[in-house]
Amino acid sequence: MDKKESDNKITHLKCREIQAPIVSSLIKAFADKTGYDKAMEIVKQVIREDAILSGRTLADKYGGNTLIELSKIVNEVWASDEALKIEILKEDEDELCFNVNSCKYADMYEKLGIKELGCLLSCSRDFWFMEGFNPEIELIRTKTIMGGSECCDFRYVKKV
Repeated sequence: MDKKESDNKITHLKCREIQAPIVSSLIKAFADKTGYDKAMEIVKQVIREDAILSGRTLADKYGGNTLIELSKIVNEVWASDEALKIEILKEDEDELCFNVNSCKYADMYEKLGIKELGCLLSCSRDFWFMEGFNPEIELIRTKTIMGGSECCDFRYVKKV
């Protein structure tokens, strides 16, 4: 990629920051018209479908759907622009385990005043992403910074 292309590239974090205000306004308006539960049901379905498509798209773009390609996506897409500070715990052909110790996504949602939607708009996507990327890899995560924990514990493992 030449300098001009890289200057115009929007990072994943910046993309979420651009999308968040309009998306949150739409969600709130739909909730007002249809009721909160019905709106959330629809929003979750739309986000799930988008995350699955994103998984398929990135598997194609990165030329595979193994933990090797997933590690590249984590570092080159999700953590670009220093959006995530990651501590790798284990990385091999069967497992990719890491903690996120700092999350600018969580900071951004809080700054925008929509922290309550952050888990839905970002964190929940991680599980659905795997359906499209590789359903034979499972994400196990028990805590997130967005949910109030000190870190996010990502454990990707091949299903047996």
